[in-house]
This record gives sequence, structure tokens and C-alpha cells, in this order.
Amino acid sequence: MHISEGILPWNWALLWFVVAMPFAGYGLYRLKKLSNEDLSFKPLVGVMAAVVFIISCMPIPVPTAGTCSHPCGTGISGILLGPAISILITAAALLIQALFLAHGGLSTWGADIVSMGVVGSFAGYFTFKALRAVKINMAVAGFMAGLLADWATYLTTSAELASGIRGDSPFLPLFWKIVIAFMPTQLPLGILEGAITSGMVVLLYKKRPDLLVKMGVV
Repeated sequence: MHISEGILPWNWALLWFVVAMPFAGYGLYRLKKLSNEDLSFKPLVGVMAAVVFIISCMPIPVPTAGTCSHPCGTGISGILLGPAISILITAAALLIQALFLAHGGLSTWGADIVSMGVVGSFAGYFTFKALRAVKINMAVAGFMAGLLADWATYLTTSAELASGIRGDSPFLPLFWKIVIAFMPTQLPLGILEGAITSGMVVLLYKKRPDLLVKMGVV
């Protein structure tokens, strides 16, 4: 995610926009529907949007990959709000970061939404739900959800970059080179994000279990 402006050819940039926009559109639909049912839902979305924005604003440049490495925050937003709302939050955070912080670009916004928003949110959500379904405790399920949401995001980013910049070269060798370039920073950051996600879920479970029940988490 946060792929640099102009690094993807226009056809690949357009492809990722086409993929991302239906997910963001569905997120808007879900936000409107859930907000009409519960007036307290929008403030909760606002708080979570701030969390995702702040967590994903700690970049570590990866010059060899044309992007940067950092936590994402979509594991926790996917768990608490569902993947559709999490994707919408991610799209808004990435747009603000591209416009005002030079993190990522406008032409690569669609690709960044797909990697961090779509893949990250669904990876975190389904990991947490699957582990809880087999009675794995809340802390471990939250940790694995945050970890896999983070790593899945960067695997997708690697695939997006390799597809867009490979030219006539084979896809897989370049893909693995980009993955390896991410590893020194993203392996420990993924573990850190797993710990953050686990801590937030457990804290809410202890302090505000009503919120988790309300959102269908428990």
C-alpha cells in the first residue's frame, strides 16, 4: 500500500480503480443503512477511521519497492465494523494521506484500496471469525487477524507492483524480489500489528463488551 504516484502504468492503475470502486460503493451503502438503524453507529465509524488513519501514518520507506512499509489497522476495523465499512474507512484514510501527506498517490489510490482495504479487511475479518468459530480465545484470534491482515496487504501490494512494472519480464521472480524487500520491516510490523489488534479486542471485551455484542463480534 501507499504505492508511489505514477509508478503503475495507467492501464494497471485503472484496473485497480475498477476493482476497488464497487467495494467502496458497497461500503457507502452499508454505512447509510447501519446509520439509519442506529444513530450511534457513525460516531463509532469516525473513531475507527481515526485509528486506521493514525496507525497507517507511520511509514518506513522501502526504496527498492517504490513504496513504504507500516502497520495498516484494517484488522481491527474489519473485526469491529465488518469488511465493507472497513474498506470505506481505508479509502478515506488513503485519500487524505495522498492529498496532504504525500503517502501514496492519486493514480495508485485504487491499488492501495484493494491491498489495504479490500484484502486487509477481509483477511482480518475472516481470520477472526474462523478462529472464534473453533473456540480459539479472543486474544489469539485478534492477534492472528491483525497479523494476517497486515501480511496479506503486503503480499497484495507486491503482486500489484510486480504486475505493473514487470514489462516483458516474468511475474514471479519480480514478485518474490519485492516480497523479500518488504520482509525486514514488514515481518516485525505484522507481529506488532497482531499484538495491537489483540490488545484492542481484549480491552473492548473487558471494558465495553456491549459494543462487541452490538457489532456482532461476540
